Amino acid sequence: MRALLDPTPDSLLGLRDADRPGRSWFPVFMLVWSVWIFFTPLYDARAFPHWVWPTLASYAVFLFLYHRAYYRSRRHLLAFALGIAALGFVVTPFNPGAQGYLIYSCAFLAFVARPPWAVAWMVGVLAAYSVAWFWIGWPLIYLFSVLMVGLAVGLMNISIQRRAQADIALKLSHEEVRRLAGVAERERIGRDLHDLLGHTLSLVALKADLAGRLVERDPAGARHEIDEVARVSREALAQVRRAVTGIRAAELAAELASAHLLLETDGVCLHYALPEEPLPAVLETALALTLREAVTNIQRHARAHQVWIELSQTREHVLLRVRDDGRGGAIVPGNGLQGMRERLQALGGELRIDARAGAGTEVQARVPWPRAAGVPVLQPDSAPA
Repeated sequence: MRALLDPTPDSLLGLRDADRPGRSWFPVFMLVWSVWIFFTPLYDARAFPHWVWPTLASYAVFLFLYHRAYYRSRRHLLAFALGIAALGFVVTPFNPGAQGYLIYSCAFLAFVARPPWAVAWMVGVLAAYSVAWFWIGWPLIYLFSVLMVGLAVGLMNISIQRRAQADIALKLSHEEVRRLAGVAERERIGRDLHDLLGHTLSLVALKADLAGRLVERDPAGARHEIDEVARVSREALAQVRRAVTGIRAAELAAELASAHLLLETDGVCLHYALPEEPLPAVLETALALTLREAVTNIQRHARAHQVWIELSQTREHVLLRVRDDGRGGAIVPGNGLQGMRERLQALGGELRIDARAGAGTEVQARVPWPRAAGVPVLQPDSAPA
């Protein structure tokens, strides 16, 4: 049974829910609507005396096509959808409830092509079915219901597909923003190191060459130049450490850019204030991940119109505040919030969440500086020679 519910990567279910394998059971639950295929003749069995065997035989074929449409290659989805529609044409003279096959067919036709052509396929199949219905002579009220429901289900699936494509495009945009931010930061660090080390190493080479020429005729002068080489080297090491201290700053900047893109897509206005001074890498990572989780929760649940992000620093700690004007209310702890809290507590920090119904939510992440938290930090001026 599990093998039957394992979709291929290029199947309709595999393409839509690759990151949510538990959804492979979703089509099984959707079969509940097929009960209407049997309900109509059961309601008035005398009016449809020969419905049982055609309906049972068609339902067996329907289950095969339904499974193939969801779990197997999407290349043949059009054939499966039309096959399900054909079952409706064949069985309707014996059982008008077979119009349910047309609804399932429209649901699959929504995914066979781009929206204009998918709608054209649905309209064409329903129009042909209308002609067959008139020819059989069943009451028109039942035809109207299948036309409305079939189009509604098909258009809803088209909307779901377009939303999924937009989510994928948005995710790719977020990843591209982070990548470009990382590239820009690496280029900045590269330029700074080139400018810094180019001058310093030239000076070291010059003084070392001078010390080599003075070592025999002026030992004191050579000793002085060697001391200068050591001093310049220590200064260069301190400058390099100061330069690379900000190498992780791109992480928080990338998360902020990603947050701006995510919220702007939903029509949420973002206000932010960040200091220019770089943070230690360990704090940078923790606060960047906290910001990502907070913004994701706002986008999914808050229904906010405005969001404020503020990062402030004192001599004792760094404080990140993320506030929105959404619906607020009770917060249900989940894996995301628990991960935020544990990550901050590991650095000696804390997470506070203030959520009042109708007044928005405020997330405060307070983290002490590494030295205050008991983590030793090697300062540039204390670097060994």
